Amino acid sequence: MRLKACFKRIICAFLGLLLCQSVVAHPLRLSVSEIEYFSEQKRLTISLRLFLMDVNEALVFDPESTELRFTQANESAEAEPMLMDYLNEFFYVKANQQKLDLSIKRKSLHGEGINTALAVEFEVEHVQPLQTLEIKNAVFTDLFFDQNNIIYLHVGADSKSFMLSKDTPIHYLEL
Repeated sequence: MRLKACFKRIICAFLGLLLCQSVVAHPLRLSVSEIEYFSEQKRLTISLRLFLMDVNEALVFDPESTELRFTQANESAEAEPMLMDYLNEFFYVKANQQKLDLSIKRKSLHGEGINTALAVEFEVEHVQPLQTLEIKNAVFTDLFFDQNNIIYLHVGADSKSFMLSKDTPIHYLEL
């Protein structure tokens, strides 16, 4: 009888740990990108919104880490280079078959707790009139099998949206 009660307590404790684990992780495996081309200025802007927990998981293998301190006055000197190394491996934009050299123009945090998002913005000047665009967004697909990456594209009055995933990480468009 005591063995049965002890076994029940162990099972309850194990289930409690599983429940606590699921409370810590945010429920969506998603990133959102917005790409906009301004033909008069020959400028392309790219905005990425990434869950901060996922960024920390990818960069320092701890979703709750405060080591990098993105956008804070005491942001780690390694934070931005580590982020760019990761993004350069899993994200790119090619305009007219030329891969764009991306460097971070701005970063900001939005939301709070497990729903905090890191917004990363890029601008590329002197982009010739767009004929083709190729976008790869495979961020976090190396970590999460169910990761989806939504892309919103605005070129002039034309807007499109599509979703990329582990199975389809690249989208090619003729404009």
